[in-house]
Amino acid sequence: MKNQHNNHLLLLVIATLLVSTSGVLGKHIDLPTPVIIWCRSALGALFLFIFCRYKKLNLKIQSKKDVPTILLGAVLLGIHWVTYFYALKLSNVAIGMLAMFTFPVITAFLEPLFTKSKLNTVHILMGLMVIIGIFILAPELNFENTHLKGILMGVFSAVCYSIRNLILKKHVHKYDGTVLMMQQVSIVSILLLPIMFKMDISNIQTQVPYLLILGLVTTAIGHSLFISSLKYFSVSTASIIGSAQPIFGIIMAFLFLNEIPNLNTFFGGALIIGTVVIESVRSRK
Repeated sequence: MKNQHNNHLLLLVIATLLVSTSGVLGKHIDLPTPVIIWCRSALGALFLFIFCRYKKLNLKIQSKKDVPTILLGAVLLGIHWVTYFYALKLSNVAIGMLAMFTFPVITAFLEPLFTKSKLNTVHILMGLMVIIGIFILAPELNFENTHLKGILMGVFSAVCYSIRNLILKKHVHKYDGTVLMMQQVSIVSILLLPIMFKMDISNIQTQVPYLLILGLVTTAIGHSLFISSLKYFSVSTASIIGSAQPIFGIIMAFLFLNEIPNLNTFFGGALIIGTVVIESVRSRK
């Protein structure tokens, strides 16, 4: 049992690492945010479709009762991605990612409304640690400040992501995680298709390598692994362990974008990563 737990935990950490590449890519890619998200969704859908066909997985929605929640989950995923990438553009990778990672707190509080689980006191305490971390990150309360706008956009993105994960939780035992992700990104790409005819995409050819990484590594592989992990962990547990993403993202931003975090970012990030370590130990027990 311990070996199985370690394997599941390792896959969740790998998923976290892969998904964390979104921060650097979202900041670096020189295209309008909705265009980036459409490319991400369309390429992710293509890669996942090929993989699902190779594995001979059933791609159909098995019950009409599942359609509303799968559709709603896709809409929330699209909103989450768009607002998250706006947060990255408005601030920087560190602030944008850390702001979005209030979602474990939001998830811990919302999960009892979606499942039969009770509100966990430990999750509340860890949630407070994350909130304090975000408070340390925040600049002065000035709504003209782009960093503050980035934080607010990131928190809104977190709300959408939390609700989307909780909605999908009921489907993870019925559908393969890769199939669920393919269905979601396919819907997002269809919904965002009109923007490709309205926004400037003149330099899209120069951005193709980064878009391919975003579509394959970040979206197709990373998010599929994360959804699959919901079979073995509660949404709160998976979300809190996934809070390591900003730390990975900050390191990548330093290496590839030369973004150097200030002391507040380090202190706030330390509180958030502390919740990851605590929840990893708790989930093992």
